[in-house]
Amino acid sequence: MKLDILAFGAHPDDVELGCSGTLSKEISLGKKVGIIDLTRGELGTRGSAEIRDAEACLAAEILGVAVRENLNMRDGFFVNDEAHQMKIIKMIRKYRPEIVLCNAVDDRHIDHGKGSKLVSDACFLSGLRRIETELDGEAQEAWRPKVVYHYLQWKNLEPDFVVDISDFIDKKKESILAYASQFYSENSKEPITPIATKNFLDSIHYRTQDFGRLVGVEYAEGFTVERYVAVKSLGDLI
Repeated sequence: MKLDILAFGAHPDDVELGCSGTLSKEISLGKKVGIIDLTRGELGTRGSAEIRDAEACLAAEILGVAVRENLNMRDGFFVNDEAHQMKIIKMIRKYRPEIVLCNAVDDRHIDHGKGSKLVSDACFLSGLRRIETELDGEAQEAWRPKVVYHYLQWKNLEPDFVVDISDFIDKKKESILAYASQFYSENSKEPITPIATKNFLDSIHYRTQDFGRLVGVEYAEGFTVERYVAVKSLGDLI
């Protein structure tokens, strides 16, 4: 299956928090979208890996993505080395996306920055023909995505561009709340974590609203780039 967009997250819920509004919009436009989680989030304070597996499946159904896979890397301890890069290269060559979205380049959780660099490096290496890979006993062809963009997470990094998600903010929130074990609920008996507060839950709304305000729409998601974004004409920027 060839995908138009492949979104990577270090943990289940990273993609939903960072770029699910954008993915929902692209899916509505007929694009084929997939999600790859690097880990199962097994070190998370709340819930369990099994619970998060089920929540990730529910979130994928809500968003309508074509495929979701988990690479079972070690939460907190995966590294950017050849073995981990090869796992991602196989996914890139399997789905041949034009666009890859991945974690923030710098963030509070150490896995986010690590995941960002790991995926970015693998995207480049995936285009080298002399790196040979097989999947299900068949040789894979080299493939390099046209662009890699990084969604924003905990830190208020300055975006290089934003995407209008005004018609998809409800879908974004619904996909996030599929992770009931992870986020604030006044009835929860789980320990409080930085993302399990009402303040954080509210920030999903006001942060996208603020990005929207800055560009004259209701809600938007921000991204950083690795190289300049090119447009065919100034009209593309209106």
